[in-house]
Amino acid sequence: MGQFMGSFNAREVDLYMDDKPTFNPQDGFSYNRKEREMIAKEEDLVSAKIPPKYRDYCSHYLLEYQVCRYKNMPLVYKCAHEKHNYLNCEHQDYILRMKEFERERRLRLRENRLVGVA
Repeated sequence: MGQFMGSFNAREVDLYMDDKPTFNPQDGFSYNRKEREMIAKEEDLVSAKIPPKYRDYCSHYLLEYQVCRYKNMPLVYKCAHEKHNYLNCEHQDYILRMKEFERERRLRLRENRLVGVA
């Protein structure tokens, strides 16, 4: 379960959720795409006891949210802004990953069509 992501057609091109991109990330773009970087440092995440499954590109927002919760504990409603920033980042990250998955799927289909023609 959870092995497949995206559309049903992803199975036709042998594309799975954890597959690494097989195409040049710059192909098809007229501008240089910047590679994503982690902002939060690993030692900060370890010292804050953030579980590994939450250590992603949005973990710096999660750190801010956890610090706010610690400082304002029992009045955690004061951290609504930090929580919103974290959840918004997670949503944007999800959308970006879906777009990259779909790009990979379409490029594989295109490659299959071109190989079939030749």
